[in-house]
Amino acid sequence: MTTARAEQLRATLRLEPHPEGGHFREIYRSADRVQPADGRPLRNAVTTIFFLLQAGEQSRWHRVTSDEVWHYYEGEGLELLVAPPTMDRVARLVLGPVGDAQRPVFTVPAHWWQAARPLGRHALMGCTVGPGFDFADFSFLRDDETLSQRLRAIDAPAAALI
Repeated sequence: MTTARAEQLRATLRLEPHPEGGHFREIYRSADRVQPADGRPLRNAVTTIFFLLQAGEQSRWHRVTSDEVWHYYEGEGLELLVAPPTMDRVARLVLGPVGDAQRPVFTVPAHWWQAARPLGRHALMGCTVGPGFDFADFSFLRDDETLSQRLRAIDAPAAALI
C-alpha cells in the first residue's frame, strides 16, 4: 500500500525497485578498495544504500558475503529476521526508534540469512555493507532448496518471506 509519504520518499530520494523487494538507491561507494580475507576479488571498502519498504512489501530471504549494518531512519519500524548460515534458528528483531523492544541499528553478520518487512505503512532504512556490496556476493534463499525446506520445517511464518 503506497502512502503519500512513501511516494514522497521514493521521489525525493530517487529510489528504484530492488530485486529482493522494496525500493533502494545507492548513496555511497567508497573509492578505496580492500581485499576480503575470504579470497573474493577486491571490493570497495564500504557501500551504503537507502532502502524503503512499504506495507505489503518485504525483503525476501537472502544473504550477503559481507557484514551488513541496518540503520533505521523513519516510519513505524521494521521486523528484521536473521538466521545463521545453517538455517537452524530464526531470530526476530524490531528496528525503529529507541525503545524497550527495539533498537535503531543492527548488524547482520556476513553469510547470515536475512529478511525484513515493515511494521506499519513504511520503513525507511539505510544499509551499509563492508567490504562493499557486489551482486556477486548476494544470493536468495529460494535458490537453495535444502535450506528453504529447513526454514519451512522450523519456522513456517518466516518461510512466507522466501
